[in-house]
Amino acid sequence: METFDVAVVGLGALGSAAAYHLVRKGARVVGFEQFDLGHVRGASHDTSRIVRTSYGAPEYVRLAQAAYRDWADLEAATGEHLLDITGGLVFFPDDGPHSIDDFVESLTATGVPFEMLSNVEVHARFPQFSIPANVRAIYTADSGIAHAARSVATLQMHARMGGASLRDRTTVEGVEPDGDGVIVRTSSGDVRARKVVIAADAWTNRLVAPLGAEIPLTVMQEQVTYFTPSEPQDFDRSRFPVWIWEDVQCYYGFPTYGEPTIKAARDVSDNLMRPEDRTFVPSPALLDQLSTFMAATIRGSGEVLRTVTCQYALTENRRFIIGPLDDHPDVIVALGAGHAFKFTPTIGRVLAELALDGETSEDISRFTVTEPAGAAVPFPVG
Repeated sequence: METFDVAVVGLGALGSAAAYHLVRKGARVVGFEQFDLGHVRGASHDTSRIVRTSYGAPEYVRLAQAAYRDWADLEAATGEHLLDITGGLVFFPDDGPHSIDDFVESLTATGVPFEMLSNVEVHARFPQFSIPANVRAIYTADSGIAHAARSVATLQMHARMGGASLRDRTTVEGVEPDGDGVIVRTSSGDVRARKVVIAADAWTNRLVAPLGAEIPLTVMQEQVTYFTPSEPQDFDRSRFPVWIWEDVQCYYGFPTYGEPTIKAARDVSDNLMRPEDRTFVPSPALLDQLSTFMAATIRGSGEVLRTVTCQYALTENRRFIIGPLDDHPDVIVALGAGHAFKFTPTIGRVLAELALDGETSEDISRFTVTEPAGAAVPFPVG
């Protein structure tokens, strides 16, 4: 049986980042992906993801601050350009369920510079938006875009350059801790590892439920839509920010990025399904809802060009889970609850530290598998 220091299950963003950081720390690593590398069945494909420090809970802000440092380190180490800073707006209707005060308190406590803008001030700076008088916004200059597919490919390539064996089209059928590590049973044979990192998103419970550690997850198909503005130069990332609309229904979007389109989506569409039942067919009702919102809020957004789907696996309160199983410390789980891409290099580093050092330099006390008291942060995040 082949032996490794660490086996990584799932090679989306978080698993690929774990493999990258593990080999940087000198570990012998094997990674397994049940589909092709770069597949479209999860949540790590397509081009753009929002990066930001603007969160309404300090534990996420601090982790985001670490992520910016780790993104910079990743770019320096690989020679790749992965982030573009655009500035970002988070909108809060005064009668909505989410309070702008939570963001003000969180950003103030963590020392992140921000501005609070009225609808008039938003329009003066970004006339592309049409915002009602009862809506205020938080602006953070450090917000921007991560290139999703390029980031994951970069992590995989450099993990392999560091010696990791990444095996796609290989299903992990079970993990069996035995006191001396973990036997990983796969469709291509078994391996043994001292530790296992499970970054399998919607498929996580297939592996941890037999260990008595099933994690409540809500799985749904999401969709994002690209619009074609008649004046795409008005939406260039030098003139238009990333944005999030925090309300009963949460929306988010991007400036032009690689093509003369702008991308937008509803966050948490509640199009529930199991991974094996996913249709990959966009919902016309959700598209109509988004198109109506965009026509009212970004009036120059233009016509729909295309809609693509992805998959969310949401934990309770969308809380990150990063750490070992309570009864099986050699099995480490990472779940990003549909808003972790911006944290990718840091979560990967944390997983590597946990696997090899038994502890991490980051405060992840709110992200343990068993939810600690006071950890619930029930807000939608893009």
